[in-house]
Amino acid sequence: MSKIIYENPLDSQECIGDFILEGKAEISFPEGAMRLKNALSPEEGQKANFVLWCPVSFPSDVRIDWEFRPLEEPGLAMMFFAAKGRSGVSIFDETLSKRTGEYKQYHSGDINAFHVSYFRRKEPDERAFHTCNLRKSYGFHLVTQGADPIPDASPDSQWYEISVVKKSGKVTFFVGGLQIFEFDDDGVTYGDILTGGCIGFRQLAPMVAEYRNLRVTWL
Repeated sequence: MSKIIYENPLDSQECIGDFILEGKAEISFPEGAMRLKNALSPEEGQKANFVLWCPVSFPSDVRIDWEFRPLEEPGLAMMFFAAKGRSGVSIFDETLSKRTGEYKQYHSGDINAFHVSYFRRKEPDERAFHTCNLRKSYGFHLVTQGADPIPDASPDSQWYEISVVKKSGKVTFFVGGLQIFEFDDDGVTYGDILTGGCIGFRQLAPMVAEYRNLRVTWL
C-alpha cells in the first residue's frame, strides 16, 4: 500500500528553510511558488549552475511528484534522486568532497545517483530536438531517453506535472501523466542497483523556472 511520506508546497522561504543549496542561486516566491534563477553570470560556465537539495533521505521505492513551469531559456532543469555517498553515507556527510554546483562533481565525484534532465534547452542540438535523459552515476551513464513534450519556456507558460517512479531497479518517468521512458536496471551493466537517498533540483544558467507541490510517496 502506498503512503505519502513527504509533502512541501514550495510556496514560501519557510518551506525550504532546511534545504541545502550547492552553488549560488536567487530563490524567490513572487507568485506563491519557488522561482529559481542563477546568481552568477552564465559566462562563469559550470560555476553558474546549482543544486538545491531536499535534506530528507527517502527509501528505495518511491514516487516523486512536483510541478514545473519554465519561464526563461536557454538552460536545463534536472532532478537528482536516490542520491547517496558512494560508500553508503549521506550525501551531506562531512567526509565527502565539497560540491559547488559544477556538474562533474555530481556524476564523477563521490556520490551515486540517478538524474533525469527533463527540460533541455542548452546546446543548439538540444534546442532543435528535445529529449528527456536519464543518467546513472557514479559515471556519466546515459541509460535511457525519451521525447520531451514540454513546450519552450515562456512568461505565460502553464504548469506541468512531473513524476518519477522508482521501484527497486526500475525507473519510470512521466510528464502530465504521459509515460516518457522506462528503465529496468540489471544491477550489473551500470553498477549496483541504487537504493534510497536524497532528491535535489538542478538548474543551468541562465534558465528561470518555478516549482511547486513536491510530494514523495512510499510504494
